[in-house]
Amino acid sequence: MEPSSLLPLPPATFHILLAVADEDRHGYAIIQDVSARTNGELKLSAGTLYRSIARMLDQGLLTEPRRRPLPELDDERRRYYRITPFGRAVAEAESRRLSQLVRMARERGFSPGKA
Repeated sequence: MEPSSLLPLPPATFHILLAVADEDRHGYAIIQDVSARTNGELKLSAGTLYRSIARMLDQGLLTEPRRRPLPELDDERRRYYRITPFGRAVAEAESRRLSQLVRMARERGFSPGKA
């Protein structure tokens, strides 16, 4: 499957990929990361998060790693998620798509801060 076949990504999907880009995270940590990165503008509900994750696992964007944090740093009930190489390729394709949109908007005189 080509990464571009999944574009455009739903915002929640893109934010989840960004949250797990550098490290494995469990669901609550993903919610916290997205909220912090967006300065609270996007708050994923648990339902949205886990529906998105289920779809992303099926699409091959995420995987559940076998290796877990040290037991003293972990709660065995948590499920961790990791971006796959395909997930990274899809996130990169979406980043390119969004960059092109911003470039086209600026060329037409639209830019952040203009009223």
